[in-house]
Amino acid sequence: MDIAFRPQRSASIEVRDLQVSLGGNPVLRGVDLRIEAGRMVALIGPNGSGKTTLLRCLLGLQQPHRGSIRLLGEGPPGPRLLRRVGYVPQRLQLDPSFMLTVREFLAIRRPGTAGWFWRPSRFVDDQLHEAVAEMDVTRLLDRPVAGLSGGQLQRVLICSSLLNEPELLLLDEPTAGVDTPGEEDFYGLIADVHRRRGLTVVLVSHDLSMVYRHASRVYALNGVICCEGSPDEVMNAESLKRAYGIHFTPYHHHHHHTHGGHGP
Repeated sequence: MDIAFRPQRSASIEVRDLQVSLGGNPVLRGVDLRIEAGRMVALIGPNGSGKTTLLRCLLGLQQPHRGSIRLLGEGPPGPRLLRRVGYVPQRLQLDPSFMLTVREFLAIRRPGTAGWFWRPSRFVDDQLHEAVAEMDVTRLLDRPVAGLSGGQLQRVLICSSLLNEPELLLLDEPTAGVDTPGEEDFYGLIADVHRRRGLTVVLVSHDLSMVYRHASRVYALNGVICCEGSPDEVMNAESLKRAYGIHFTPYHHHHHHTHGGHGP
């Protein structure tokens, strides 16, 4: 009997035996990770498990002591490859005296707006239009960046990360600073960007309900990848205890919706 063969997708991220120590303490202890192109995946794990360190390695901001990284099917992170990667940090601390408006902040990031200081606002807005509309920040363009709320700033940062039309988007707890009622809409917005653009999204999050709802695959990290698979496979008591420790309270999900393209 013939067995249908489904070819494996190309990988946006391939990590082999990644090891990092900080201050003499091992943080990543041999991480192996493969993330297929076009997926929206979640990286979960307790505080101090190495999630942000892993993202920093992917961005070339932290050099591993051992192991290899391959991005977008080409090679290790470097200036040329990283132009194809968008990144939103957990928090951006801005001095209150930082007086750029949102329009000016975004214009600096967009190659097509070179010389924005001498250009009329209409020209700059035309260049920024797609990402600005996508992240619903049009009404914020004349506001000073330093005066934005946490949720508004995160929207602007994601908008900024989309300006160069990345193929890979890394989000380190993007709802940090977002009030609880706005978190669900915010994750939905990221999921919409993923669907429209078809880019690979790696989302670091502590919000397991949002992970379950939107991710197609979940990786649980605690120094190493403890478990990986679909939300149903990973987000159960046994797998989560492996990642978070014996004192972790199991996650309970009620099937009232679909997630990440999976059935209920």
